[in-house]
Amino acid sequence: MNGMAAQAAFPTIPAGRVRLVQLRSHLLLTARLRLLFIALGFAAITVLALLRIFSLGLVGNAPQRTSLQEALLPSRGEITDRHGAPLARAFPAYALWFDPKAMGDNGAPLVNTPEKVARDLKAIFPDIDEARMASRLASGRAGYLRRRLLPEEANKVFGLGEIALEIPRESDRYYPQGTLAAHVLGYVVEDEGGKIGMEQVLDARLDDPDLRGDPVALSIDVRVQGALEDELRRGMLATNALGAAGIVLDVDTGEVMALASLPEFDPNTAGAAGAKNVFNRATNGVYELGSTFKPLSIAAAIDAGVVRDFGRAWDASPVQVAGRTLRDQHPKGATLNVPQALVYSSNTVTARVADELGPERLRRMMIDLGMDSRPFIELPARGMPLWPQGKWSRITNMTVSYGHGFNVTPLHLASAYAALVNGGIWRPSTLMKLDPADVPRGRRVFKESTSSRMRQMLRMISLYGTGKSADAPGYRVGGKTGSADKNENGRYKTNTIVSSFAAAFPMDAPRYVVVVVIDEPKGTVASSFQRTAAFTSAPVVGRLVPRIGPMLGVQPDESRDVDISDLRYLVDKR
Repeated sequence: MNGMAAQAAFPTIPAGRVRLVQLRSHLLLTARLRLLFIALGFAAITVLALLRIFSLGLVGNAPQRTSLQEALLPSRGEITDRHGAPLARAFPAYALWFDPKAMGDNGAPLVNTPEKVARDLKAIFPDIDEARMASRLASGRAGYLRRRLLPEEANKVFGLGEIALEIPRESDRYYPQGTLAAHVLGYVVEDEGGKIGMEQVLDARLDDPDLRGDPVALSIDVRVQGALEDELRRGMLATNALGAAGIVLDVDTGEVMALASLPEFDPNTAGAAGAKNVFNRATNGVYELGSTFKPLSIAAAIDAGVVRDFGRAWDASPVQVAGRTLRDQHPKGATLNVPQALVYSSNTVTARVADELGPERLRRMMIDLGMDSRPFIELPARGMPLWPQGKWSRITNMTVSYGHGFNVTPLHLASAYAALVNGGIWRPSTLMKLDPADVPRGRRVFKESTSSRMRQMLRMISLYGTGKSADAPGYRVGGKTGSADKNENGRYKTNTIVSSFAAAFPMDAPRYVVVVVIDEPKGTVASSFQRTAAFTSAPVVGRLVPRIGPMLGVQPDESRDVDISDLRYLVDKR
């Protein structure tokens, strides 16, 4: 075969095509190698992960949450009212941190002296002590200068250009309702946990990683709480009083719908140094609550059969006992029957009824109502009653019957009145929202028939007696006033009193108890220059009930009322 024939049989492959084939082969080999390396990498990662899981399983140290889950959880659980309104929650915030090593590192050490920085900070935060701040900056000690900065305050600090002042972002405790329910909630101190209120009670629950994602619902209704604080404040300011306390309590469950102590404090500004006005008058303050105890004593006497004939004329003259004379503040005649004694608030008749009842039975009733121990509530601030020790003498029995001679908290009184009107069952009070199945059975203190009689007479007090100013049309309010001189160091101060009103509504089918206590009211134009409960605390209840009734599902109905026809004729409305 000649050369031409051979060339025709085996054509020559162009050089460019050879290079293309070689390039494709190289790329294919490279891709395969890369794929192999990736597969080996994944395999290595898988092996390492399996080894890690195996090792963690052996030592029992596996983290319970991934960092993503942890990041999505609040740093502390939320507290809400019974309807889910937020009361306390974790909130992103700014802080002011001082790094002394960076002081003056911005190139102007002679200009940004501690004194100048302190002066600049004073312009942003007028409440700081400029001299103390300058000393703090000059000390060379790193740390927080301030917590809870507002965003606009943080921007102003940035504008100073001092790199020694850092603005770390943190998670802070925020109370969106401000001072509302402050004594119920308490506050949180960084690195120390909750203080004084439900923040302290629920501290472990709110910090638990397994639970803090679920809000904790309290029993209070934020709307009722707001109305209670508003009316208490109005009553306190109108009489130039030292303070006030109030409670709204569900008579059938013991749930606290609202609890307030004035003056209040702001949990948003409370810190490690505490806060002013943290003393809780509703659960920690113990007072002689005066004539509000008369219905309890009469109920004990009805239960024991001492009072059967409600028309019986009891001697209402002054009582001479143990060298003392017990008198009525406003005598209404030589004799009074029991309904009149409550309507006109007679000390002498109540004392004589208690005398026939005897100290042991009256004392037993008080113990059954929990008045010999701290009030039943979750809060750590719970006052111990000043309880007469030893065997009660005759005069002790008489004075205790109308609320003198021992001190209890307003919450004690609220729980006692709940038992008085709900059919006779005492239950512990609670600040936790309860499911119906969780309501405690309680213990019987009064007969159901006695409770029914007391509802009649409490209603008559609001219709005809010292509680008239508490009567809210359509709400069938019943209750009792109480005014007592303050006892300090075993001596009564005749120029200072505690006025109180304990009430329930609607009295034909009681749903809620309301107790209002005003500490040292003064006689003012608003109170007709009177200090007693009829003019100071009872009007607060009269204004409060129409505000909170519809919130609590109680609508006014003037066509209904308690049937008092068998007792009305006994009260001549003098």
